[in-house]
Amino acid sequence: MKTKATLIGFTAILMWSFLALMTAASGTMPPFQLSAITFAIGSLPGLAIFAARPERLKALRQPAKVWLIGVGGLFGYHFLYFTALRNAPAVEAGLIAYLWPLLIVVGSALLPGERLGWHHIVGALAGLAGTILIVAKNGVAFDPAYTLGYFAAFLCAFTWAGYSLLSRHFEAVSTDVVTGFCLATSLLSLVCHLGLETTVWPVDWMQWAAVVGLGLLPVGAAFYVWDYGVKNGDIQILGASSYAAPLLSTLILIIFGFGEVSVRIGLACVLITGGAMLAARDMVFKRSKVQS
Repeated sequence: MKTKATLIGFTAILMWSFLALMTAASGTMPPFQLSAITFAIGSLPGLAIFAARPERLKALRQPAKVWLIGVGGLFGYHFLYFTALRNAPAVEAGLIAYLWPLLIVVGSALLPGERLGWHHIVGALAGLAGTILIVAKNGVAFDPAYTLGYFAAFLCAFTWAGYSLLSRHFEAVSTDVVTGFCLATSLLSLVCHLGLETTVWPVDWMQWAAVVGLGLLPVGAAFYVWDYGVKNGDIQILGASSYAAPLLSTLILIIFGFGEVSVRIGLACVLITGGAMLAARDMVFKRSKVQS
């Protein structure tokens, strides 16, 4: 059961790896407008289930703290991420924001029934090192002038790690409630868009297809399976394995002609894949013993 849930959670990482490609293909739509539309699309599968099985609407009747954590996690992460990118260079802001897998692995030690091993930490650090190789290909330079952006990126990392870890405390809460989180995030993003941005619509069907794809996968289904994975699977393995997202994203961009293969990418592949396998050591060995 735990292994199955972990694998289901990992599909979120696979979907997030298409985020960069689909975002690039979606045109020049402002980030909050894109967030409002894609989260609205992401709520549609849940709304369809509610329409077919109205009795599942009771999943939305949750204490205020559940809504605060859920909406705060989804909307808070994106709000802080966009703020970071607007107030600091993308490379440095992205690296800081991508501390969340490491924070999940380390923070998991505070969860009941979890034990943090050296291999979890080393695996997560290897993943972080691989991510630095991918993102910081032209070097990293932290300038005090971008302090606001860096601070927002740190908050962004802590927000998503906190959301993932706190979700584990509410494992009895049905994943159906993620539909409500997506709708609330869409509404809040719309408010931010109307107040901060100028509306820009896709110019052709390919851009619209990318927007719909974003809503159905990386900004839709991914949050449902991630919720299920962190609640029922091995959150330490999921945290360390999350560093596979930037690697897979880079490989996908290369396949579609947006990048080139290099020694740096190969080394990053070794670090991230090896780190994930090291973090998953317990699950792999346990499975081998059961099969034998």
